[in-house]
Amino acid sequence: MKIDSIIEVNTPDKVENSPNINSSEEIAKYSDRLEVISPEHGNQKSTVVFGTTFLTIFLAEIGDKTQLSTLLISAESHKPWMVFCGSAMALLTTSLLGVLVGSWMASKLSPKTINMAAGGMLLLISLMLICDVFIG
Repeated sequence: MKIDSIIEVNTPDKVENSPNINSSEEIAKYSDRLEVISPEHGNQKSTVVFGTTFLTIFLAEIGDKTQLSTLLISAESHKPWMVFCGSAMALLTTSLLGVLVGSWMASKLSPKTINMAAGGMLLLISLMLICDVFIG
């Protein structure tokens, strides 16, 4: 049986006690001490990450102010392909900025810290919107 992943044996003395794993029976024998590391980064497949990202951004952008602005600019300019190219370049640029900053943050901060900061920022934005609705 061919194994496409890297298999790492979790023992204190990995080098001296690492078993020579050649078959599925040997994998089953040591399965309680194995950690499988996917060839794609982490345990998620690239297609799943791509699909999740596309769907999230697509649904978030439908009907938002960016789409409405693009619609109005296209209607006024009568040059829909130029508006499409300009808005696509702007979205690509902001997405690149988000990916670069996110990668940098992931290398400097723990996932728990990033989740707490994102949750805190979303909570703050929500409170500001609620105050704006009720206070004016």
